[in-house]
Amino acid sequence: MIRVGTRASTLALAQANRVAERLPEESVLHPITTSGDRQGPVSDKSRWVSELERALLDDEIDLAVHSAKDVPAELAPGLSLVAIPPRADPRDAICGATSLASLAPGASVGTSSLRRAAQIRALRDDLEILEMRGNVDTRLRKLADGAADALVLARAGLERLGRLGEMGGVLDELVPAAGQGALAVEGRSGQVSAAVVDALDDPLTAACVRAERELTRHLNATCNTPVGAFAGPVGEWEIELRAWVGLPDGSQWITDRLVGDGDGLGIAVAERMLAAGAGEVLRRAQRELAA
Repeated sequence: MIRVGTRASTLALAQANRVAERLPEESVLHPITTSGDRQGPVSDKSRWVSELERALLDDEIDLAVHSAKDVPAELAPGLSLVAIPPRADPRDAICGATSLASLAPGASVGTSSLRRAAQIRALRDDLEILEMRGNVDTRLRKLADGAADALVLARAGLERLGRLGEMGGVLDELVPAAGQGALAVEGRSGQVSAAVVDALDDPLTAACVRAERELTRHLNATCNTPVGAFAGPVGEWEIELRAWVGLPDGSQWITDRLVGDGDGLGIAVAERMLAAGAGEVLRRAQRELAA
């Protein structure tokens, strides 16, 4: 019996069930409440995963399932990401409208993401961005109650919760967060069987997520910096990495894209962006957010 650890939210349980269905033997879910769940909005990614990592190290669970975008750059010693399953659609979705362009000047858009807010402001500085937090169901309910004219969240979350009918359109113009739409399976290093890895891991998705994480790590990006990173396949062997770095108010940004075989692609794009001034943009963003 494989013990699968997961956060206890509705979305996290739905994601963990998808992983469990792919396992080559019977499994049981172990819901665990994390520091992030207890404390609400947090900027430290480790608060979403630390309790799951502790359960792995204490041999209470065999695998932990995370949203890849929530996994910090550094894992607890003795643990590793053993599999990245096939990815759901990574794009951002808009609810309450068909597109950003369809919104009237002065319309309000709800989001809990600094990255989304910055990119929307860069595209439409006439829109009002409202901070809207809570789980997907809570935010959709707030939208229905008139708290905002539109809401932007991850399409993958809507799909996994069976709420795609709430979506008005997808926002191809926004660069997703690193790991968005992907799941990451963590285990004790060297103790996860090849059969489990083979059943769960999608090598192309894993290469794409590695490139995205490599870029954000090389930029020293955090949850408090507006950064987008998305890698997708181009042809049979190469991937294209898109990146976006900007100020919270959308007044300045740097974007880049590069095609490569995956190895070192994240570092290459990060170096190009740093040469173009991304480091100063990120430092200024952190100062503005701390003010």
